[in-house]
Amino acid sequence: MTNKLHINRDHLIQQLKRMLRIRRFEEKCAELYGQEKIRGFLHLYIGEEAIAVGVMSTLLPQDQIVSTYREHGHALARGLSMGSVLAEMYGRTNGCSRGRGGSMHLFHRERNFYGGNAIVAGGLPMANGLAMANKKQNSEAVTVCFFGEGAVAEGEFHESMNLAVLWQLPVLFICENNRYAMGTALSLSESEMNIAKKAASYGMEAVQVDGMNVVDVETAAQTAIEHIREHNQPYFMECQTYRFRGHSSFDGQLYRDKEEVARWEQKGPVMRLIKWLRDNNHFQDSELDDIEAEIRVEIETAIRFAEAGEWEPVSDLYKDVYGPTGVKSQGT
Repeated sequence: MTNKLHINRDHLIQQLKRMLRIRRFEEKCAELYGQEKIRGFLHLYIGEEAIAVGVMSTLLPQDQIVSTYREHGHALARGLSMGSVLAEMYGRTNGCSRGRGGSMHLFHRERNFYGGNAIVAGGLPMANGLAMANKKQNSEAVTVCFFGEGAVAEGEFHESMNLAVLWQLPVLFICENNRYAMGTALSLSESEMNIAKKAASYGMEAVQVDGMNVVDVETAAQTAIEHIREHNQPYFMECQTYRFRGHSSFDGQLYRDKEEVARWEQKGPVMRLIKWLRDNNHFQDSELDDIEAEIRVEIETAIRFAEAGEWEPVSDLYKDVYGPTGVKSQGT
């Protein structure tokens, strides 16, 4: 069973709203980080919203998501509440990972969101494991694995591509190619910059997609998911995108100039969809005002929820870390 793709005005308005939710949430997170209400590292998804929204629109509830440390957008698009995500970033117990994961380790069992991963390429082997379990259990679930192009330089990428094809695993690999990884241009790190071509060399279907166009992403993801469900084979999407902010909040962005960022902002996914809707007389400015107002209320509610959360007591320091005392492991 697969979600059928129906792209019409109402659907596009909903996709715009979903992307704007992520954009405004991330902008607010940057502000809260500056106020030191969010601590640690913060990796923003601004500019890449079309990928999360387009892909998640094609998935079923039983499908599984494996993400990276830039996963706030994936989590919101998958259906995690804004309050639970923000509370997690605050480190409060009402967060989706009970405050233990923070910005880089969002998790939600009921949504089959298997979380962010702070290790570059660390999610790829895990995605293969989930897909292997699905295959052995004759489940129709598809595992979707997001990662950046920086992961392509890691051995886990090549091992995971190879094993996914050898074992014919129902997994969709999605490379969010934002061109700079942590701060090194792709041309300086890869002799072959066509990432989809690398994946295809292992014998799987692989395509390049305009990651700044939510319709293109959703259409490509629908094709990929249908192929995986029908043939029980892996599939690869390279989404060409661009992050408008730095790698993290500590990034001085000395590796690119402001003019380049400004050029990409002009073809960003949110602005692009708004322009298309306006140019085709599908959209009124009053509708955008209503969407923005609704999102502002949701963000304000999420902040109140996060700030009302409790800190984990010191007495729980070892909870879920060690097994019960006195229990011997098997074989000892």
